[in-house]
Amino acid sequence: MSIGIVIASHGEFADGIKQSGSMIFGEQEKVCSVTFMPSEGPEDLHGKLEKAIATFDPEDEILFLVDLWGGSPFNQANGIFEKNKEKMAIITGLNLPMLIQAYTERFNAKARVHEVAANIIKEGRDGVRVKPEELQPAEKAAVSAPVQTSGALPEGTVLGDGHIKYVLARIDSRLLHGQVATAWSKAVTPTRIIVVSDEVAKDDLRKKLIEQAAPPGVRANVVPIDKMIQVAKDPRFGNTKALLLFETPQDALQAIKGGVDIKELNIGSMAHSVGKVVVNKVLSMGTDDVKSFEELEQLGVKFDVRKVPNDSRGNMNELLEKAKKELIEN
Repeated sequence: MSIGIVIASHGEFADGIKQSGSMIFGEQEKVCSVTFMPSEGPEDLHGKLEKAIATFDPEDEILFLVDLWGGSPFNQANGIFEKNKEKMAIITGLNLPMLIQAYTERFNAKARVHEVAANIIKEGRDGVRVKPEELQPAEKAAVSAPVQTSGALPEGTVLGDGHIKYVLARIDSRLLHGQVATAWSKAVTPTRIIVVSDEVAKDDLRKKLIEQAAPPGVRANVVPIDKMIQVAKDPRFGNTKALLLFETPQDALQAIKGGVDIKELNIGSMAHSVGKVVVNKVLSMGTDDVKSFEELEQLGVKFDVRKVPNDSRGNMNELLEKAKKELIEN
């Protein structure tokens, strides 16, 4: 048994948000979008919903994510729900954080649809934020406040076993963006996101934007590589679950050689520029990149080539061979 998701809306919103969810979290099984168009009536919509449900397994539970309470998509879904209350749930007010949370909740094979629905409600509400921050309701601001961190503790304090935990170390030229702040953060549950870059650390505007892009309950920092090496040796961070982001393999190599104990690097995206060749849809490499990856491999670092958690792992050796061949030809 698993949970099938039906996204239903007036117009093409359901198709669009399903596509947006796939961009951030990867393609999903057992997810159907149902659109209610101006030329259609309630019977047409009901038939579409039933057709979507029929694509799932008979024992599956069903979660309806709908745009408006009281609208036709809700009303038709509610008619189906009333006959199958134990196996179904409906949530209205659909937004993208809510959809991403629904995908995340399904990672738990034992999750039941009513439990999942309850967890999604909070995420949907927390996804509604505003700038300037003083417009945010007081109770909302309290929920979204960054957690207290161990960095303010007196020097020499030891937390946990005194060693920072690296739940993910990723090379991504875009650094902290939607796929990281939602899909990866939910998959690995860090308490802190750390962008490790000498260049970004010198750019006050980029630092500010990255710090503001952190998901609720997670603090984001930007530090130079040497600072990250110091943090890696600081026992005050022993209870920290860190998601590290590097712009380049060169930065990751420098950090690892300096003592940052990373066993595996997730290779997410590397932007194309002059002197680089495209090796797949999201990765471009130059000669220096190839050399850095080969040196990382010699240090015993493993590679996890995936844009989002739901993707299959790519073959790094094949990508490096392709890059070397095309760089020679060019």
